[in-house]
Order: sequence, then C-alpha cells, then structure tokens
Amino acid sequence: MIEDGARVVDGRVAGEQGEGGEAESPREVCWRGRGVAFAPLDVDDAELIHGWRSDPVAANEIGIWPRSLSAVRERIERDRDEHDRDDFLVLLPDGTPIGHIALTDQDMVDGTAEIMLLLDPDHRGRGHGTDAVDALVDLAFGELPMHRVQAVTHTTNTGALGVLARAGFVQEGVRRSACLHRGRRYDVAVLALLRDEWQEFTRPRSWDALITGQ
Repeated sequence: MIEDGARVVDGRVAGEQGEGGEAESPREVCWRGRGVAFAPLDVDDAELIHGWRSDPVAANEIGIWPRSLSAVRERIERDRDEHDRDDFLVLLPDGTPIGHIALTDQDMVDGTAEIMLLLDPDHRGRGHGTDAVDALVDLAFGELPMHRVQAVTHTTNTGALGVLARAGFVQEGVRRSACLHRGRRYDVAVLALLRDEWQEFTRPRSWDALITGQ
C-alpha cells in the first residue's frame, strides 16, 4: 500500500545529541536516490513508525489502522526475519528521517514484488516521494531479478497516485469496493511498472548517486 501521510515525532538528525548528551551515530546508508538515502529499518525505529501511523492524516484520510508501540515493534522484528521483503528508513542528506519504504512480497521465481511507502506530510510536495520510489525500483530492477513491481492505493489518494505516475507506474485497473474504512467502502487502484518500461527511462540511476556519493 502506498500511503502518503504521518509526521516525524521523535526523529533526530544523525550526529545530534541524544539522551545523556551522547551524539547519535550516523545511520548506515545502503542505497541512495537523487536526494534521499535508504538505511535498513531497525527495531529502534518503532517509536518513529508508530508516530507516523498514529497521525490523523494517515488514520483519517488513508485508512491506516493505529497500532500500539509494542505491536509496531513486534511487526518490525517479524518483518526483519522475512526473506521476501526489504524495509528501509528514508533519509534526507543530513540524516533526517522522512519516511518508511519497503519492497514486499518478493517472488524471485515470477520476478514480482510490491512497493510500500509511508511519507512524512511535512516533506510532501518536494519530490522526495518520487525520488524514493525511483530509488527502490532501481534496486528492484537493477540489483534484483524483478520483472514487475506493483503498488496499490485508494483511488482517492491523489498524492500517492501522483507520486507513482511520476515514477512511471501505469494504472492497470481498479479493485472495486475493496477497502472498508470508517463504515465506507473505497476502490483500490492497482498500478505497476515493468522492467522493459524502466529500461526506457532516461533519468540517472541510483547507482550513479552511489558512485558520486551525492
């Protein structure tokens, strides 16, 4: 599910002082986009993810079901042990966390996967969502044997639909009345990007940013 909402409530810039006056260690960056970087999601990020999921924008407009902090922590621990998904914290160049992105349901035989994005609303409208999606599909097609990457979101989620369209995703159809939220039924859009379509893109690839260190 592509989700466009939530606020950072406890994120600290890498290198800032934490409790006890000790400096926070910079996060280990494992992948880069044009203006964002990915760090592996850690159990210590549970409070941050919990705050994003509990935000009224996410709960009221998108339909994310709020979870307790302990449930979020357990979910991160469980997902970390799964072999068919990769979860990342999306970071700005200064280390500020602005979202959670994941490549889930990875099928190495059929070459399919699904993308999930949860973005801090304070950083929407600046191209970070598209940048993060671009970087993740570069990982899926450039480093993994994926042929098709899918995304799903409510048909009313215009922000997420715009991010996906700018990243080259094509809407393939609509699952009618597929989501129940607050007593109402919502249609769900199904979008996908194929390897052949990605290969035709003229934009720089994420590994170009890795080489330049930008």
